[in-house]
Amino acid sequence: MSRVLVIGCGGVANVAIRKCCMLPEVFTELCIASRTKSKCDALAAELKDKTATVITTAQVNADSLEELCALINSYKPELVMNIALPYQDLTIMEACLRCKVNYMDTANYEPEDTEDPEWKAAYEKRCKEKGFSALFDYSYQWAYREKFEKAGLTALLGCGFDPGVTQAYCAYAKKHEFDEIDTIDILDCNGGDHGYPFATNFNPEVNLREVSAPGSYWEDGHWVEIPAMSIKREYKFDQVGDKDMYLLHHEEIESLAENIPEVKRIRFFMTFGQSYLTHMKCLENVGMLSTTPINFEGHEIVPIKFLKALLPDPASLGPRTKGKTNIGCIFTGRKDGQEKRYYIYNVCDHEACYREVASQAVSYTTGVPAMCGALMMLTGKWIMPGVHTVEEFDPDPFLEALDRYGLPRSESHDPVLVP
Repeated sequence: MSRVLVIGCGGVANVAIRKCCMLPEVFTELCIASRTKSKCDALAAELKDKTATVITTAQVNADSLEELCALINSYKPELVMNIALPYQDLTIMEACLRCKVNYMDTANYEPEDTEDPEWKAAYEKRCKEKGFSALFDYSYQWAYREKFEKAGLTALLGCGFDPGVTQAYCAYAKKHEFDEIDTIDILDCNGGDHGYPFATNFNPEVNLREVSAPGSYWEDGHWVEIPAMSIKREYKFDQVGDKDMYLLHHEEIESLAENIPEVKRIRFFMTFGQSYLTHMKCLENVGMLSTTPINFEGHEIVPIKFLKALLPDPASLGPRTKGKTNIGCIFTGRKDGQEKRYYIYNVCDHEACYREVASQAVSYTTGVPAMCGALMMLTGKWIMPGVHTVEEFDPDPFLEALDRYGLPRSESHDPVLVP
């Protein structure tokens, strides 16, 4: 019997909560908490007669350490699932540490408080050390390693698909398919069509900043930074077809480079259509992707936050989206002295996801791994005091859970995707 606090009630949280409620023998009690309690109440009411899980709701400002601690101490969960904005990771981690409860999230991001002089100095120092103009890394969360370890608590970072499942694929390849891995290419292909001229499939602030930032990859023990969207490849995907892919920076590269030290190169690619890129470039050129506040008619606004308010809510795309996603990893290396290539991936259908949980596949492919990661923690399979990423744990039970609960893997020992 487990009591779990879920912070967040957006598209990904909606999937994770619905999936948790399909396993009431594990997720005995859930509290759904968000800044907008009415959203939590509506979901709880919809699920009430469909599950044996006891669901309660709460209002909480996830930026407020005081409110978070009050809620955690009141509800007394065994696990806090952070499916709020990744900007709020550190506040929620700190609350879990103070209240002595295990923690997990689905994505990583730096905190928003860029005006703090100490924060800015540390940020600029790390940028200079890595040769980056901007960072999307685990540094702040990894700084909690010793504190969580001493407290006997586990913090699981980035348990979505990428980051998350892709790291489990890497751990699986290392455990079962290779003696040494030389290269890893992570490929995130969304072949879906929502019918809008321009929309983002997940939080617009995170999506647009991620895409417009300089790209980077790990090669021969150091980072290589490139101009945004400057490396393009074309791949042919199972059940999706030919797609243009662009090299981006993604946070899991950093932990994979640390935890699979023999790897010579790690890259991350994502698909983008020409219409998306044209819209994004126009918005960037006129300053709409800026995170710097401006004064407009006596009010201070952040351009990218204003743009977010204008764009379709990603949670609303489900009934409109058709097509499939294909996300996976291609590896090269050696097994038993022989050169080898291996490809492991998942194909997910947008319309099938909507029929099951009223969501498109981008939220589904993040929400299902969040539930499966929580399942690993609550059943004791992934409990290790400290702050950890997915590839540090045994991948087998996690991938078996994904196979069972909606994201089955496919494999090829002769991948034809490499351009």
